[in-house]
Amino acid sequence: MRRMLAAAVAAVLVTLAAAPAGAAQRRTEDLGVPLEDVLLIGGVVAPGPGGRTVLWGASSGSPAHLNAVDPATGAEVARYDLPGAEGSWAVDAAQDGSVYVGTYGDGRLYRWTDQGGVQDLGRPLPSENFVWTVAAGEGATVYGGTSPGGRLFAYDPATGVRDYGRLSAAHSYVRSVSYADGKIYAGTEDPAAIFEVDAASGTSRQLPLPDGLDPAGKWAYDVNVAAGHLYVRFGGASPGPLHVWDIAAGRWSDTLDPAHGLDVSPPDDDGAVYLVKDGELVRYDPRTKETTGTGMPITGRVANTRGIGWAELGLPDYPGKSVVGLLWRGLMFRYNPQTGATSFAQTEVQGEPIDVTALSEGPDGRMYAGGFLNGGFAALDPKTGKRAEFHTFSQSEDMTTHDGRLYVGAYPEARVYAYDPELPWNSPEYSPSPEPGPADNPARLFDLAAEKQIRPRALTSAGRYLAAGTMPDLGHLGGVLAIWDPETGELKHSGRNVIKDQSIVSLAYRDGVLYGGTSIYSGQSATPPTQPEAKLFAWSVKDDRVLWEIVPAPGKPAVPALTFDDRGRLWGIAGGEVFAVNPAARKVVERVTLSDSESASGQLAFNRRDRTLYGAHAGQYVFSLDPRTGRHAVLKEGPVHQLAVHGSGDVYFAEGPRLFRLTDQRMR
Repeated sequence: MRRMLAAAVAAVLVTLAAAPAGAAQRRTEDLGVPLEDVLLIGGVVAPGPGGRTVLWGASSGSPAHLNAVDPATGAEVARYDLPGAEGSWAVDAAQDGSVYVGTYGDGRLYRWTDQGGVQDLGRPLPSENFVWTVAAGEGATVYGGTSPGGRLFAYDPATGVRDYGRLSAAHSYVRSVSYADGKIYAGTEDPAAIFEVDAASGTSRQLPLPDGLDPAGKWAYDVNVAAGHLYVRFGGASPGPLHVWDIAAGRWSDTLDPAHGLDVSPPDDDGAVYLVKDGELVRYDPRTKETTGTGMPITGRVANTRGIGWAELGLPDYPGKSVVGLLWRGLMFRYNPQTGATSFAQTEVQGEPIDVTALSEGPDGRMYAGGFLNGGFAALDPKTGKRAEFHTFSQSEDMTTHDGRLYVGAYPEARVYAYDPELPWNSPEYSPSPEPGPADNPARLFDLAAEKQIRPRALTSAGRYLAAGTMPDLGHLGGVLAIWDPETGELKHSGRNVIKDQSIVSLAYRDGVLYGGTSIYSGQSATPPTQPEAKLFAWSVKDDRVLWEIVPAPGKPAVPALTFDDRGRLWGIAGGEVFAVNPAARKVVERVTLSDSESASGQLAFNRRDRTLYGAHAGQYVFSLDPRTGRHAVLKEGPVHQLAVHGSGDVYFAEGPRLFRLTDQRMR
């Protein structure tokens, strides 16, 4: 495979013409990793090395790691590589003392034992690339749920993998799993469904939904069994109703709303559980249906526990067993039911480099970077290339500057924020504090969750307005074109399916007209497309209507980038093809073929300093292209997906978490 790839790249290098004159003078600088933070998703409280109770948490990275933390001190007891994995939602401890981790990236399963450390068990189901959930069964057995095939499996070290098959033809995800008394309980994506599977025979039945619950648009996101009760949180990543199913009675008995995920604690001696409800750690007794607050606030957008359980801390004010747990940025919490003592402590879990997903010059002339999954927000000094500041923030889909603000499109829910670099950073959503702070900055302007949108993939300045193009959530097609008026603080326009069943993944603006590039794909890969090829459209900002649409690159699935050159031609990239459009003639007037790739990835930007186009081709290399002659060349090979041009003429691009800069020495 490596020889074939090397040969392919060599062939591309041979066929490309010489670089534009300006590009030939450029030097590549490695600026390092601008985004680095802790992201814990899956976790459990269980015995660790030497049998001592620890907080287990899987941290995302390349590779991901399994971390064991001392709940009394926050010290890291152990840290294990998970090779081939990027992260994990799925961590649980089996009855025999082993710990299982199911991962995303390659859908692998790992098993830790005190004697042998971490063992890579490979992919339990070759067809599945995401293990969403694992739940301990009897002895050393673990059960898991997957996507994109919506399958349920069991793993026993003595017998290997058992594939229970697809739970439902209507579902692609087994999102959450729990086990008790010979039964496996599994929850799916939208439309939410709960299945009870007999672990021995494999027979299954679908449980009835709570009265009045419409499953459309909801997931059975979290499923937990504790002391004869099944706890199911319906909704998504944000807080939602937690319904309680009495297993013996076979009925829904109560609802807690709003509840946070991802888990409830194991039961106390009375069968009660602890969970986060409405921003507070609470105790819930399913027999009396009483909820009792602890006075411990757990706030912010992602106030979900990443493992919650019981541990003896041996600390003053914490006699006997205390409730302990992890939060997503490596913070741990502790509560003692006897004394009411509460505390937070930062653990020693190490931060990991974060892949860059957005690059833009800000209104202050600095370069800004946003990241994948655990997100992050970094400003870089354009003179030195060094990180000037870093903040915890959401996954960023795109960034753009408009009228003195940096606008950020965030995943999920297609949220859009405005950041003023002249004001103090204050994000109660992502850096909550018990003390009041200044005004929110970035300020959340709007979201398109009601329109079933998930990724604001394209942002651009459009005269007095800000324009956003989005990708929809799982099971939906058709993006939204949203036009925000900063002067009124309202959406001037918001409409779906500008191009039927296509997302809007790139935008450019000139003289009252927005130009949009589409993708046939949804914002979630499990949703099959219905359209054969991407389109380019023109939109009147004044009249809020489509002026025209064309297919600029036949057969290509996406037009992920658009940019104007200094002669008024609109350039785009689609797979291995770069094209120029005459907007007045409404047609493609030039094509440059880089390869036969049909990738949906690509970047393209015009540099006004040297009048050259710079782009990222199919996640393979950075190239330059002279828009006057069509001459083009590879400047650097590598897995490049993000690229932006600074006003100085420097070109910034990212290879995963590392940031690079192309500088023209003549401009220095």
